Amino acid sequence: MEAVPIDTESFKLGFIGAGKMAESIARGVVQSGLLPPQRISTAIHSNPDRGIGFKSLGIPVYGHNNDVVDASDVIIFSVKPQVVKNVVLQLRPLLSKKKLLVSIAAGIKLKDLEEWAGHGRFIRVMPNTPSAVGMAASVMSLGESATEQDGELVGKLFGSVGKIWKADEKLFDAVTGLSGSGPAYIYLAIEALADGGVAAGLPRELALGLASQTVLGAASMAVQSGKHPGQLKDDVTSPGGTTIAGIHELEKNGFRGTLMNAVVAAAKRSQELSKT
Repeated sequence: MEAVPIDTESFKLGFIGAGKMAESIARGVVQSGLLPPQRISTAIHSNPDRGIGFKSLGIPVYGHNNDVVDASDVIIFSVKPQVVKNVVLQLRPLLSKKKLLVSIAAGIKLKDLEEWAGHGRFIRVMPNTPSAVGMAASVMSLGESATEQDGELVGKLFGSVGKIWKADEKLFDAVTGLSGSGPAYIYLAIEALADGGVAAGLPRELALGLASQTVLGAASMAVQSGKHPGQLKDDVTSPGGTTIAGIHELEKNGFRGTLMNAVVAAAKRSQELSKT
């Protein structure tokens, strides 16, 4: 049976799993005006606190995943990777090809998702934690039966919490190493910059505020200016000045190589975990 196009004007969205990432996506979808809360749903089984965020948005919360699937045209599986297989298999009788399925479970490949669901109308998305503040860097890969229209729809959903790119699934381990794990590298850099400020004599609160805003501003410049990061670096590096003195120290200690190695190590670990 051919995939039935999803009606973008009336489709309903369901979340299987009501954790922080699911709540962030739902919040972005509602606040962006992409969908009213009445056309979104999730289910809570044991911990009622999980549903507080969804209910605060006016989103219906059911008592069973079956109800979510019945009510939805697009279903996002946002459960932990170790339970996604059992969850999909339990719902398989309800997962017709009329429904577009999406997984954000880290490390779970499309071929397995498609096998468990019984069809290939699946899209895999790798978001990251800044989705909580609408600044996610997400990447998606389309399953064998997912259409370009399906991809555009998922792009709009995840575009409500940041930016999204399309890539071949074979690149997802590298994506995990860069954008998946990358926020932690930047938090470490912010903490180190703040510590440097304190060591140079700044009060802790001022140092942390300056470090965080500096990273945010520099990232915005990189995104919005259209300039290569190397050019932006050169623009603030005057001959014999303070910035080149600081950069010299970073280069002496292998700053760029260390960041590159971190991405490669995380990507390698992602590859290892996906085989277990």
